[in-house]
Amino acid sequence: MAERDTAGVIMPPPIAWLLAVVAGVELDRIFPQAFHGLALAPRLVIGGAVLAAGVALNVWSVRTMLRHGTRFETSRPSTAIVAQGPYRFSRNPIYTGMLLGLVGLAVLLDTAWLLAVLVPFYLVIRYGVVAREEAYLERKFGADYLAYKGAVRRWI
Repeated sequence: MAERDTAGVIMPPPIAWLLAVVAGVELDRIFPQAFHGLALAPRLVIGGAVLAAGVALNVWSVRTMLRHGTRFETSRPSTAIVAQGPYRFSRNPIYTGMLLGLVGLAVLLDTAWLLAVLVPFYLVIRYGVVAREEAYLERKFGADYLAYKGAVRRWI
């Protein structure tokens, strides 16, 4: 049986992110847990800035991958190791952007539940996505990926 040319992640990362957001918002609806530390204006500024940083990092990351002729979708084959743009600083800038997005939304919506769901979201991404991607890239690109992995941090 031929091996598929994908990482075989347990779920698409955007779905994991959306599930985390829905879970956090629903938990807050049922059992409200506000921060009670920030007024509306600072929440909008701080939460909005963190959310915008996450979105900007994701846009930069995706554009960089596409510019280098490879795909960002985990269900598609990787065709190149990208070490430019945000990938100079992190092997996983898209997932870092998703984490920032959850933090920004937590502050914007004034709910500690979105911070709480960071833990299961991180665990799904780290072990169900990143670990599988790393194994796939190592199989596919060998020494080139190992050199990149040795030079660039997993997160930041």
